[in-house]
This record gives sequence, C-alpha cells and structure tokens, in this order.
Amino acid sequence: MRGFYIFILLIFISPIIYAELPLGVVPPKIMLEGDLGGRLDGTRWSSEELDSGKITIMFYVDPDESDLNNHVSEALKAEKFPLDKYGSIAIINMAATWLPNFALEMKLKSKQENYKNTVYVKDLQKILVNRWGLTDDSSDVMVFGKDGKVLYSVDGKFSDDQVVEIINLVKDNL
Repeated sequence: MRGFYIFILLIFISPIIYAELPLGVVPPKIMLEGDLGGRLDGTRWSSEELDSGKITIMFYVDPDESDLNNHVSEALKAEKFPLDKYGSIAIINMAATWLPNFALEMKLKSKQENYKNTVYVKDLQKILVNRWGLTDDSSDVMVFGKDGKVLYSVDGKFSDDQVVEIINLVKDNL
C-alpha cells in the first residue's frame, strides 16, 4: 500500500518538476522587448513568429545549463534542414543566473557565430517561466509546427533516443 501512495504522490509532483508545454496547442502570445528582453540586436521578439509556416525548434535555457543539450543542437545542425522549412530559436533565461548580462551577451554573440541560422533572444525577467510555465533553471526544448502548435516539449537533458525522436519529428513535419 505504501508503494501506491508514493506512486500517487509522484503523479502530483511530476508536473511541478517538469514543466513541458502541452502538445497540440499554441501557447499564449509573448512579446519580449525593452526591459523584458528581445533579440540580441535589441529588436523585439514575438512568439507569433512561431506561426511562420516553418517547423521551429525552440531552446529555452538557463545560462548555467547552456551545455546540457548541446548534443541536440549539434545533431539538428548536422541534419542541414532546408531553411525555408525549418528554423531555430534560442531564448536565454537571463534572470536565472548570477552571471552579469554583459558577460552573457558576449557568450551569446559567440554562439551566434557557431549557429548562424538560429535567432537568439534574451528573456530578462523570466517571462516564459511565468506565462508559459516553463521550468526555471533548466533547459527546455520544444518543437512547434508550421501553425505554431506545440508538437514536442521536453524539459531537462535529452537522452539519445529523444535526439533521434526529435530529428524524426522534424523530418516528418517538413
């Protein structure tokens, strides 16, 4: 009987630990600009861009966890998906770290050199944590369909099987 109670407890706790977006829905609109954040060049970013007619991979990352899913980024980059059908966005949860913003921005500019086709965005006030319920202090990876609906959402470190799964999902939806 004790095992049953532990199982029930885990069911109720797990949504708190892992905050993945629900599949099949378009998340509420978010605009990052000014004091809230925005693109590296200072222009605004809107989640409406996820409804672009392309499959979009979005990484939402705590800078302290920035290397957690590098293997996912590298695997996706190696696929050389056609840029007219595929896009990627990296949103950095700047408020999740003690590192100063100027140091983070230097690191992001360096990353931009390595991932030239990725749009880099700063979330200065944990807007995606608060409005979409994403996990703070973690690495979230999501796939959005051409219509902006969530096709895939994982919080935390990807397994090798999940890397294969996300690549196949992108291929199937191009």
